Amino acid sequence: MSNSNKDANLKEKLKQALTSTVKVLSDDLSIKNKSKDNTSSKNFNFFELDNLNSKSDFIKARADSDSIALKKKFSNEKIYMKNLPANSSCKSLYSIAEKIRYETLGGRMLKGIEKNFKENYNQIINLKRKDQLKSRDDVSVTEAFELYMLKKFHNIKLNTLSNKMLSYWEKDFDKSINEHVNFLQDNFEDQNKYSLKFSEIFKNMDIFQTEDNEETKENNQDEGQNNPSNDDQDNSEEDKKDQNKEDETEASLDSDYDIDEYKLDEQLFDTDSDQQSNEQIIQKKNLNNLNLDYKIFTNKYDEIIKAENLENSDESVKLRKTLDQQLVSFQDVITKLANKLQRQLLAKQNRAWDFDLEEGLLDSSKLPRIIMDPYNSLSFKKEKDLDFKDTIVTLLIDNSGSMRGRPITIAAICADILSRTLERCSVKVEILGFTTKNWKGGQSREYWNKKSKPKSPGRLNDLRHIIYKSADTHWRQAKNNLGLMLKEGLLKENIDGEAISWAFNRLKKRKEERKILMVISDGAPVDDSTLSVNSGDFLEKHLKKMVKFIEDKTELEILAIGIGHDVSRYYNRAIKITDVNELGDVMISQLSSLFDKKSKLH
Repeated sequence: MSNSNKDANLKEKLKQALTSTVKVLSDDLSIKNKSKDNTSSKNFNFFELDNLNSKSDFIKARADSDSIALKKKFSNEKIYMKNLPANSSCKSLYSIAEKIRYETLGGRMLKGIEKNFKENYNQIINLKRKDQLKSRDDVSVTEAFELYMLKKFHNIKLNTLSNKMLSYWEKDFDKSINEHVNFLQDNFEDQNKYSLKFSEIFKNMDIFQTEDNEETKENNQDEGQNNPSNDDQDNSEEDKKDQNKEDETEASLDSDYDIDEYKLDEQLFDTDSDQQSNEQIIQKKNLNNLNLDYKIFTNKYDEIIKAENLENSDESVKLRKTLDQQLVSFQDVITKLANKLQRQLLAKQNRAWDFDLEEGLLDSSKLPRIIMDPYNSLSFKKEKDLDFKDTIVTLLIDNSGSMRGRPITIAAICADILSRTLERCSVKVEILGFTTKNWKGGQSREYWNKKSKPKSPGRLNDLRHIIYKSADTHWRQAKNNLGLMLKEGLLKENIDGEAISWAFNRLKKRKEERKILMVISDGAPVDDSTLSVNSGDFLEKHLKKMVKFIEDKTELEILAIGIGHDVSRYYNRAIKITDVNELGDVMISQLSSLFDKKSKLH
């Protein structure tokens, strides 16, 4: 074989390996690397390998393929365009900020990705050459901003030249961004909040306001200014309008946490309404009819919040250590449980594999060959008959005041065991919690008082729904969140019916074939504020209707675990535990029976 043919063969193998990587990272197995004669819209030209002649080219190809895959996975085009600034210079910076966001998310997901990006950015920085660097005019704002973002969020160490380039602009960036750094870092997974904040930052930056003012002046000159005083008045009114809009935006972000605004996972798997099946549409109508006799006085004070936003990271670590201390005494029991449950679940699967594939799991037996020859095609394997794994389990935990102490500790231990064990079996696990923001009705009650206390107002408290672990987050990344269940002052009232409706709607949007909802509670729904002005069974009736609807009208399977209380009057499939020591046999028997059957269990 000639050298040219050999090089072409190596490049083709590398292209296949990178394409497989992109497919896995982006969760889109339909992607193909476009050839010159292939113009299908489903294909993409991810990387150009014709000039792959050095180690630096190889590093760049890896980083570029990772970046494109992560963009497809984490960046929503509609959200990107919705928050896109009008100013052309702002648009360039906005694009850089979004790129850093999804690349950072990828780096958090896999250390290898983070390494690829750092190696690539380091070599880009080292290649920068500016013979004459005397003033700010010698460095573009986009070039400086990229360096700023790499330093601030990617933790890239800049060389002397890059630091000098950044120095001309860094104070301007710090002035506008420093106070928002924590907010931005906390909302990397929420594209809407992140991009909206950067759009506001760019809009208010002095350097761009000057640019906007100059453009405005030019336009005014072209149009002619007959009445300067009126123009000043108009500008003042516009400023007030803009400020009001910004205030409204800030208020909505701080108080609403609207369902549609705060879910990366649901953004990734959401579908358009016209793509819904007839069954889904019927379910939605049934759900609406179901809630006709269940009133909500106001939901504007309700909140859906990620657990990590409830407390700072130091306190989260402390609470996780407290949970770990509780786990110590049960470590042997838990280990045996996890192993036994794992063996039982895995035994139900066909453990046959297909080898020598272009995509799938990396075959560890081929690693020596890959190490010896990096250009050798990567060998993947895929397990046969994976229907069992096409399952998601949502764990919905009652975070009411009556759960304080041992019950909530048991619930947290349950969540920890389930998450770790099922994750080993490739079953997705989501952990949610539900409570209220306040005792005695909170802001909803105050609002009701202001409205002259109308009779039978319906639900009269501020809901707080908590995402401890999303389905696509690994246990290791979310484990500190589980300790937050032990947070002092978190546990208040419980309105179970609406919490189940919320969990159901999240599950409904998932692509997995089998959906299982496990509810951990200690009894009946209780909210003193609501029950004091409605019938005594107002919340119980809604809970029973919600559960009955899910059990009878949907394919979702629902199971309840009562801690210290029998909850079988609400759920057809319910079990009771009083202590962690009982947890092993109960969970094994119940989960095993769930996974034994494909059909409904009642």
